[in-house]
Amino acid sequence: MTKTALVTGGTRGIGRAISLSLKDAGYTVVANYAGNDEAAKAFTGETGIATYKWSVADADACAAGIAKVEAEVGPIDILINNAGITRDGFMHKMETEQWNAVIDTNLSSLFYMTKPVLEGMRARGFGRVVNISSINGQAGQLGQTNYSAAKAGVHGFTKALAQEVARKGITVNTIAPGYINTDMVAAVPEKVLEGIISKIPVGRLGEADEIAQAILYLCGPNSGFITGSCLSINGGQHMF
Repeated sequence: MTKTALVTGGTRGIGRAISLSLKDAGYTVVANYAGNDEAAKAFTGETGIATYKWSVADADACAAGIAKVEAEVGPIDILINNAGITRDGFMHKMETEQWNAVIDTNLSSLFYMTKPVLEGMRARGFGRVVNISSINGQAGQLGQTNYSAAKAGVHGFTKALAQEVARKGITVNTIAPGYINTDMVAAVPEKVLEGIISKIPVGRLGEADEIAQAILYLCGPNSGFITGSCLSINGGQHMF
């Protein structure tokens, strides 16, 4: 039976590449998105991948969304916690809303999304959870105390949950991308982008497909002995 994968933030950027790679590998893929209905509709029309709209920062919405997906598509065997936002600002100027929005979307969402699928994974004796962190959750980044704190928390979540579910055939791992060639990075001013690339030993930005291919391996049948790990994909910019 084909396994079902749910990718949060799965219609754009890295999430889009993940969704497409999983589909191409033969998985049934569902992509969650938060707000851009037009982009989601275009994505489904182009790829045939079903999309479901809810905020991963809302616990009740996650529970309801997952229940709908499982009723309409089937049990979720693979969960990719990819959705994330930034609300940058120096700490002394940061508003509480900026802090809470990033923590809720980038960290609390892992609890909201993962808990509802765990019992099914445990009962079936198989599950793959891959959480997307960031180089800035490892090295920190000025103007991103909220984002860096949330992404660092992803690592702790991964390591603890991996120990809880390992004997049930469920693996939990983290990918920590560096600077990837997405629309968000492309919007960075050219001079700033040149400075970023100058600090990457391989001399270029990463590609979303490079992240997706690593996730594809972690979701596969031959990755069962890898759990609680973090794979840094950053061109050597930060060796952690």
